[in-house]
Amino acid sequence: MHEGHALASTLEPVLRDACRGHLSPVRWFQATWQHGGAGTGYAEWTTAAGRTIECVVKFPVGYREYAWTKRLGLTHEKDWDNPDPANLPTPRVLAGGFELGSYDFAWLVMERFPGQPLGAHKMDDADVWALFETTAEFQAVAVLQEPVETDHPAPDQDWADLLDRSIRETDGGYLAEGLEGWPAALARAKEVLPDLMARWKARPIDTWCHRDVHPHNAMRRTPVNGGRGALALIDLARVGPGCWIEDALYFERLCWGREHVLCGIDPLATLARARRTLGLPVSDEDLALADVRRVLMAATSPAFSRTQGDPVYLKAALDRLERLLPAVCG
Repeated sequence: MHEGHALASTLEPVLRDACRGHLSPVRWFQATWQHGGAGTGYAEWTTAAGRTIECVVKFPVGYREYAWTKRLGLTHEKDWDNPDPANLPTPRVLAGGFELGSYDFAWLVMERFPGQPLGAHKMDDADVWALFETTAEFQAVAVLQEPVETDHPAPDQDWADLLDRSIRETDGGYLAEGLEGWPAALARAKEVLPDLMARWKARPIDTWCHRDVHPHNAMRRTPVNGGRGALALIDLARVGPGCWIEDALYFERLCWGREHVLCGIDPLATLARARRTLGLPVSDEDLALADVRRVLMAATSPAFSRTQGDPVYLKAALDRLERLLPAVCG
């Protein structure tokens, strides 16, 4: 048995007791996206009025995921009548806590979404638009719930170390067709790296970023009066302070070399438009920083080539590096 399931099964009676009889027996399963020791299962929650709500149980849950999921999603039982609540871009939460029995870890009982994550099927332009509109909604509600920790941004990559690793990976080794330009491009990137790092470090820290925006972290609610149902972002374990462009560029990078996934939609422009619609700030300076971030991400891509050595991705990263370096560095 999976270790998360074993622990979950052992503590299930304690969990149900903590839920004061509202939670049914749990049907534990191994989610395709799980790689750690967390236990996840389906159950039913019976409200004080006798209504049954399908739910998902998850534990152990890291503190950051627990805090943000509960902070944004805790919903009173009486407010569950609407299957598609407006302005709630994260899962609704029925219950949660910091401990079970003698174990000091967090747990959550959350809304169960119908179907599979957005990325489980071929997306169209409406899906991609919805993903970034929901990301903007997340950024909007998060900043209302908690002031951004401007003095304590989320830990950034060690760009200098990653660039050195990239150079080692491409120095004197066999490079597939189309990747021969890596050594020269990385040598140029190393010359300007201190300036790029300084510019990126000076970015405005004014947003709670999800930091893991991709279609497998997005679920649709049950549609109301037809349609597709509103999206919600799941897995809030990496939420941290940063610049809003980071969420757009994270998914954009995942699509390098496979831009067809984006259905012709520009992630940065789409997120910017969605933010403006919600009254969130978008400045030209923020948009200019995007190419700095792209160069940093592209230049450090070979550092992961042994585990993520996709030639299509590496060729796309090299193309961006060669194209953007002159513009970014003048």
